[in-house]
Amino acid sequence: MTMKAILFFLAAAAATATAVPNSNFSSSSSSSSFAAALETLQTKIGYKFESVDLLRRAVTHPSYSRDNYRTLSLLGLDAIRSSASLRLLGENLDASAKEMDSRVDSLAGVSACAAAGMSLGLHKLLRVSPKTDPAAPSSLAGAFRALFGAVAVDSGKIDVAGGVFWKLHADQGFAAAVM
Repeated sequence: MTMKAILFFLAAAAATATAVPNSNFSSSSSSSSFAAALETLQTKIGYKFESVDLLRRAVTHPSYSRDNYRTLSLLGLDAIRSSASLRLLGENLDASAKEMDSRVDSLAGVSACAAAGMSLGLHKLLRVSPKTDPAAPSSLAGAFRALFGAVAVDSGKIDVAGGVFWKLHADQGFAAAVM
């Protein structure tokens, strides 16, 4: 899928979005605190969004709205896996497929992404329906991956998303443990 097609899809989805009431940050009085939390998150990840709506989508669970992180999470997962694979092969071109898959999964798997999402505090920011646990590993992993999908769409470059991923992991000390 081309970047133009991805942007078209995201714009079309945003135009038809509907929100589910009664979730984290659902009242108008909390909209300014949500905006402040998005600013803080941008500082934490070291990337300033041109389109904050992409970041808002990245922290919106499918239970909350049709305008959610699902597609961004898929792109983010691909960005993480590609960046990790490239780095691993750059360090060891003779790495076996099994070794590469294991090491890439240690960065891109649900457990790793959920732990990284928790350390960023995404469970406090993730917009979910009242019946959904924002700290559930699958929810956190989806939002964490979606951050990098959002960076890729916002910047128009997968490499920028990979750079944010590695900077964040270096700052958090995760990458050194697995790579």
